[in-house]
Amino acid sequence: MLQFFQESSQFIISGALVGLLVGMTGVGGGSLMTPLLTILFGVAPTTAVGTDLAFAAITKGFGTAAHRLHGNVRWDIVRLLCIGSLTTAIISILALKYIGPVSKDFNHLISFSIGVSVLLTAASLLFRAKILKWIQANPKYLPTGKALQISTINVGAVIGVLVTVSSIGAGAIGATLILLLYPHLKASEVAGTDIAYAVPLTALAGLGHWWLGNVHFDLLFGLLLGSVPAIWLGAKLSSTLSEKATRTTLAGTLFLVGIKLVTS
Repeated sequence: MLQFFQESSQFIISGALVGLLVGMTGVGGGSLMTPLLTILFGVAPTTAVGTDLAFAAITKGFGTAAHRLHGNVRWDIVRLLCIGSLTTAIISILALKYIGPVSKDFNHLISFSIGVSVLLTAASLLFRAKILKWIQANPKYLPTGKALQISTINVGAVIGVLVTVSSIGAGAIGATLILLLYPHLKASEVAGTDIAYAVPLTALAGLGHWWLGNVHFDLLFGLLLGSVPAIWLGAKLSSTLSEKATRTTLAGTLFLVGIKLVTS
């Protein structure tokens, strides 16, 4: 056991740092964890994605339980998002299986897709308020009725591909798109709904990557050891820190990481 702690110390510390940010801002888990594993520790992109998906499914499962107790989950929206996301997650896993053994070019493609997802996450953090302000001033552009349901399913479908291929997108991108479609939701409902639909998505995608042999369980355990207590601490600290400052710092960090991944 002592040897495990010594060998996994860098992953425990990384999990704690990312968990602290997630606890303070509500986002940043996959968008920081996967690039961190690939850039700093040289973990193969496919292994980083698969392990992070298993990590996300476990941590978001606890988050969903907490939000459900407080009535913050809109299950009608979760159902529509799952229809789209679970379908494309299965298709994406089968496509990855069909591609076969990982080549250098395929690893580069995965790294590139991670970088693009990170940049999208950063943009959604920086411009969310401005986009929402425009949407609220122009409600006529919002879909309603059947069109709203179809739009929600399509949003889930896009996120399903992003999350399965890169492990990134269910957090900040998902929350931003939910807010665009349902601007009347309270912040707590957006957070609860976003976490709730991400649980079956990350669990399914994580199982798919386990089937593909892309989940490193020692690495996963180390990340969880660091992140679980740190998320709790971050949630405590969130009430004392400026949300705008922490989100701006997180977005700036993600832009730098995303650019490095896309250009490498």
